[in-house]
Amino acid sequence: MTEPTTKRPRPRRLLTLALLSLLAATAAWSWWSEDHPRQERRLRVLVHDQLYDWFPAQMAPDDGWHGLRQRVAAPVPAQALRVLLIHGLDEPGTIWDDLAPALGAAGFEVWEFRYPNDQGIERSADYLAGHWPELPPGPPFALIGHSMGGLVARDFVSRRRHPVGEGAPVDGPAVAGVILVGTPNQGSEWARLRVWLELRDQFTTVEGRRFSLFAALRDGTGEAKIDLRPGSDFLRALNARPWPDAVPTRAIEGRLLAAPPEFAAGLEAAAADTGSAALRRRLAAWWNSIGAGLGDGVVTLESARDPGGGAPLVVNAAHRGLLLRLLPGDPPPPAIAPILDILRQWGAAPLPGVQGFSLGALQG
Repeated sequence: MTEPTTKRPRPRRLLTLALLSLLAATAAWSWWSEDHPRQERRLRVLVHDQLYDWFPAQMAPDDGWHGLRQRVAAPVPAQALRVLLIHGLDEPGTIWDDLAPALGAAGFEVWEFRYPNDQGIERSADYLAGHWPELPPGPPFALIGHSMGGLVARDFVSRRRHPVGEGAPVDGPAVAGVILVGTPNQGSEWARLRVWLELRDQFTTVEGRRFSLFAALRDGTGEAKIDLRPGSDFLRALNARPWPDAVPTRAIEGRLLAAPPEFAAGLEAAAADTGSAALRRRLAAWWNSIGAGLGDGVVTLESARDPGGGAPLVVNAAHRGLLLRLLPGDPPPPAIAPILDILRQWGAAPLPGVQGFSLGALQG
């Protein structure tokens, strides 16, 4: 008597089951993490720390890419300030390609800070604090942070370099001021799409940086995207912390949806035709609310407002377009000119506590 044969699952059926299981697990994780951001962050930190314990050499951030790097040497004669550039979340290293040459042409010595940007933002600020004493003595630094880089700068200054009412835990040059460019001071919902930004970051090859598994893990395990959510523990603590009076801040933000020149004329014509000034005001308010809510496409105008510095300077640009041209023939990015003006103002005023400088006149 012949034994009945057992049907083996077909490879296609196994693949389908595997994909369905993966989708179910992903959906369950997404549902849980949305409702438990604090626990998710702790889990991600635990994984990051465990990987560092298991693979200390591969996970060490001082890999030749991260850290401080002089981008433009001090011209002669040099400006009274030096500049440190701090990039944002999952930045492949090109955001400064237009600003750095402009700063150098204006006479500024320019440094760049690269850090594992998927880790918690406070860890990135601590990483900057660990490298800060390596900067050569001399004039103070103005920090320019793009996107999340502005939050790193704020956390570093208010907690590590110039904490209010405490001695400075970190030695090194003074901070002359902080310029926040497209910085989500109140958070950004775009942080939820970090996985796509990570692909842009890791697969863009620039200056000796190549994709590897450990390069991605070395950047962190996604804690930053939780810190960037509106109302996160990190943002609440940062925005509640006092800011040093001697360090001025300026915020610059982009607006994608600017009113065309004929829009105001159209509003006036509509008001004249209907005899209703209230209609004109309502239409103008409606349009402005759309532009403010959209902001630069990543950060809204309300989120860009610096808690201690007031409303941002608004220019017409997308998030990266604030500082970087899309094509070589495009006009200069609109945030560069105001950045140069702000730096010249700060460099022209004496800085308290540093011989020959004072920034007190720039407060308010």
